[in-house]
Amino acid sequence: MDSNYQPTQPQGGRIMDTFKSVMMRILAVIAAESLGVIGAGSLVGIEVWQAGVLAGALGAMKVIEALARFYLADGSLTSEEINEAFAKVDAKKGE
Repeated sequence: MDSNYQPTQPQGGRIMDTFKSVMMRILAVIAAESLGVIGAGSLVGIEVWQAGVLAGALGAMKVIEALARFYLADGSLTSEEINEAFAKVDAKKGE
């Protein structure tokens, strides 16, 4: 066996790793967006949990829409495209 041999991860493994990473980041978007509006919802008469769910869902939908548009463009998603999709909802990123 060649001493420089390094086993590579099968294609399916990389896809699953990317999928897990994207899903965890979407959960983080939901949490960040939800926590940002919990107090504001009560000011306009919306239940706290409803405001959180709505804000989290809208944040996740922004990311999913961006990912879908990148995928439609060329049939693949690069790590740069994934990062750009999440940057669209990351308010701190622009500061």
